[in-house]
Amino acid sequence: MFRSFFSAVVFGTALAATAASAEIELKFATDSGDRESPSGVALAAWANAVKEGSNGEIDVKIFYQNELGGQLEVFDLFVAGEVNAMISWPSTSYDKRIGILNTPYMVTSWEEALDAYKPGGWANGVLNTVFNDIGLKYFGAWPEGFSGVATRGAYATDVAGAANIKVRTPPLFPFPQILESMGYQTAAIDWGEVYTSIQTGVVDGDAGNVIYWDYEYFRDVLDYYVRTKHTFVTGNLLVNLETYEGLSDEHKKLIEDAAVAVMEARFKAARDEDQHYVDLAVQSGMEYFELTDEQIAPLAEKVRAEVWPQMEPDVGKDIMDLIRAQVN
Repeated sequence: MFRSFFSAVVFGTALAATAASAEIELKFATDSGDRESPSGVALAAWANAVKEGSNGEIDVKIFYQNELGGQLEVFDLFVAGEVNAMISWPSTSYDKRIGILNTPYMVTSWEEALDAYKPGGWANGVLNTVFNDIGLKYFGAWPEGFSGVATRGAYATDVAGAANIKVRTPPLFPFPQILESMGYQTAAIDWGEVYTSIQTGVVDGDAGNVIYWDYEYFRDVLDYYVRTKHTFVTGNLLVNLETYEGLSDEHKKLIEDAAVAVMEARFKAARDEDQHYVDLAVQSGMEYFELTDEQIAPLAEKVRAEVWPQMEPDVGKDIMDLIRAQVN
């Protein structure tokens, strides 16, 4: 009798364990940001909203920068389905069309950006086509803000003024081409060498970042920041497509709604955060210039005419034509 009772207890325990393990487990990750960073906090908010909204049907595990490997390694895991959802800044090594994210003067205001990147927006549709082809679904942008040019000694607000200023750009297409079209001399320099390059006069400044990075890392060697808005810097809210398609309609909606909520909150937070760092930069002694629409218009026209055709071989004529149709 004792043996029968013991067997029943063990069998019952095994059934309970099987039931518990039958719940869905999803891995959420970011390739940029620890748990205290804005992207890490946003990732946790997205993951926890999914977990709590599923009434216990979905469990989530959260992984921050470098916890699953480097940027390319974790993206490999994501495409393979070993990671299920990400806030990511993906490399174009998987698909050169991802370079659409670096298209200069594609949007020039926060309102334009949100309309373009939200579900139903034209950029959202294009990016979903691109990401679907590598097995991912795109929900929307996780923005940092509009880029600018930070310099020492001199600054420029137009093409003519930029002629004698040499700036660092990220060593990625089409960043050098964008700044050269804007009139600057350029040097493609890795991030880790930017400070000494400015300090020693190899370049006169840094181009291509939101003001946070130039204030936080280089403010003691910089005098000016000009908001040129030549690119809109953003991460991406993505889910593995196979994972997504294997979920119920209810769970799909839960994940998408939570992602959109994170995106909308980030659009507001990023704008406020950006202004906060403008204020800090000014307090530290940097002069800040926000170009007017009239000042941006000739820059945008020139850059679009010169750089967009160079992007067509990588991004594709159909996509570039769609972009042209939206901004013209």
